[in-house]
Parts: sequence; C-alpha cells; structure tokens
Amino acid sequence: MSFKDLRYFTEMMRALGYPRQISMENFRQPNFPLVAEILMWLVKRYEPNASLPHDIDTEDDRVIFIKYVSQFMATKTRIKLNPKKLYMADGYSVQEMLKVVTMLYNAVKSNKADHANEDVTERSFDVSNKISELKQARQLATEITMSGAKLYELLAVEVDLRELRLAAVARPLEMAQIEQGMKNKVVSIENEIKGTQNKLDNIANDEANLEAKIEKKKAELERNNKRLKSLQNVRPAFMDEFEKLEGDLKKLYEVYMEKFRNLTYLEQIVDAYDRQQQVKVEETEKQLRRMQEQLREEEKKLFNQTDTFENFADDSDGEVKDVKSRNPRIVGAMEASDSESEEGSDYISSGSELAGEGEMPISDDEEEETDSENYDDKDDSDDIDF
Repeated sequence: MSFKDLRYFTEMMRALGYPRQISMENFRQPNFPLVAEILMWLVKRYEPNASLPHDIDTEDDRVIFIKYVSQFMATKTRIKLNPKKLYMADGYSVQEMLKVVTMLYNAVKSNKADHANEDVTERSFDVSNKISELKQARQLATEITMSGAKLYELLAVEVDLRELRLAAVARPLEMAQIEQGMKNKVVSIENEIKGTQNKLDNIANDEANLEAKIEKKKAELERNNKRLKSLQNVRPAFMDEFEKLEGDLKKLYEVYMEKFRNLTYLEQIVDAYDRQQQVKVEETEKQLRRMQEQLREEEKKLFNQTDTFENFADDSDGEVKDVKSRNPRIVGAMEASDSESEEGSDYISSGSELAGEGEMPISDDEEEETDSENYDDKDDSDDIDF
C-alpha cells in the first residue's frame, strides 16, 4: 500500500461526503470496524435499499459480511474485490476499497460536469433509480428473447396448424360430442376431488402416527438419559487402577522432564567446552605458526653467519701462507744466531705439529662463533623434535 493510494482514498471519501474524518494513520494496523463501516457506507451509497449483516463481533460474522459485500459488488457493479485483502483490514484493504470509491467518484465528477451551469449547492448521489431502471431493462430483454424464441417455434408449425384450425372452424358443432366431453371433464374433476379428500383424511392418520412416533422417541430419550445418569454415578471397577497408573505416569513424566533438562544442560556445557577447546587449538596453531616463522628467520641469520665465518677462515688461511713466504728459514750450511735458531726451531716444531695434526690454530672469536653455531644447531634439532 503506497502513500499515494491512501491519500487518494481519503480525498475521494471526503469528496463523496463520508461523515467521518479518515486519517492516514488509521490503516497502519488492522482496523476491521472502520473497514466494515466504510464498506457499509459504500454499499448504501450505491443502493440504499440493500440489506447488509451488521454483526461483526465474531470471526464467522466477519467472514459472512466480507463475502456478502464481495458478491454484491461483483453482481451489481461488476467490480471484483479480493475478500482476503478486505478481511486483513489494513493498507491492502484500502487498495480494494479504492476500486469502488474511484467508480463512485468518477460518476459524481461526470454528473457535476454535465450540470456545470446549474447552481448545485449540496446534494447526495443516489443511483437507486438508475439501478431499478437497469433491472427492468434486463428483465424486459429476457422476456423479449423468450417471446421471440416461442414466436419462432409457433410460426414454424403455423402451416400445419392453419389447416387443422380451418377444418375445425368449418366443421359443424355436434351437441352430443360436446355433452360427452363435458361429462368426461366433470368425471375427471370429481376423481381429483375424491383423491384430494382422501389425502386430507389420511393427513389425520399420518398426524396420529407421527405423534405416536414422537412419543416413542421421547420415551426412548428419557430411558437413555436415565441410563446415562446411572452410568455416570456408577464408578467403574478399573477406575482405581486407572488413577494409580495416572499417578505413576505423572511421576515418570516429572523424572523424564528432569533428566531431559539435565541432559540439555550438559549438552550445552559440552558445546561450550568444545568451543573453548577449538579456540585454544586455534590459538596454539597461531603460536606454532609464529614460532615457525621465527625459526625460519633464525635459520636465515645462522646461514648468513656461517657464510661470513667461511669467508673469514679463507682469509685467515691466506694470511698464514703470506707470513710463511715472507719469513723463510734456511737449514744447512747457513748460520744463524742462537736465539733465532731457537725461535726457528720452535716455529718449525709448531708447524710440524700443526701439519701432523692437519689443523690450524683458531682464535678466540672463531671459537665463540663455532660454539654459537653448535648451540643454534642444537636448538634447531629441539624445535624439529617439538
């Protein structure tokens, strides 16, 4: 239901002379009394002599009222209304009533246009005379059609009937035949009178038979009522057992309800625990991902340190070779001082020991780097095991 339709409806009802002020807020919620009042007014405005049911208190009365209004509008005005929307009594019912209101408003508007030159101050729009004329026209049209069909059939047999009619008119009248015909008619009428009289006589017998049947039925009804009262007063033999079983059933039902409530509560707790565990698992997975990322970063750092260490070792080897080439020792006929010879012998001995072992002396910084590398390798192995 649009605001535009509702505004048109209120303005047209005001123009048609509806006595009550209709607000646009009346149809926000279902308002069946107002809808019923408007429909009654529209029907009376279209045909003042129409009889409508006025009871709308119960649901059945409202259904009958809506059904009657829908049938009336369909037969009289050729306007098809939706009874379901009318029964809703909200904005959708306004859409249906707007059809009738628009028809009446257009009629009033056209009538005013025809009498524009006349001074019309205030008058009510009554179409009852036109409706009566329309009924008479329809009735006359039906009678003319039926009369035409009968006339066509009679004209079809007129050729044969004409000869019979002329022969009957030309034939002389015979009093004996006329008298015999009259006697036969009198006898048939007397027989009919006797049959009617016999029926009237039999009515008394039928009435007596019906009264006897009624009395018999009344006696049976009284006996049945007495039997019913006696059955109601007598307590059945199985009533004690029934009451006992009913009490047991109530107790079992209470136990069942208690267990059902407990089960529901426990299921709720289990669901909450599962949700908490799920959250913990997700948090643990996030922590593991962060730890893996940290481990990857540390491995990259260790790889970089290892590369730097290897470069440093290569540089140190080159320096040692340069020192040996710069400080050669002569063994043989050449002489040297005692101190130099002792230093040379010490150097040669130390060099022989290094050559025999196949290792080079490592500085303190290099030892710390190797220790840190071994410690990191140990951490990596521990993380992998975890």
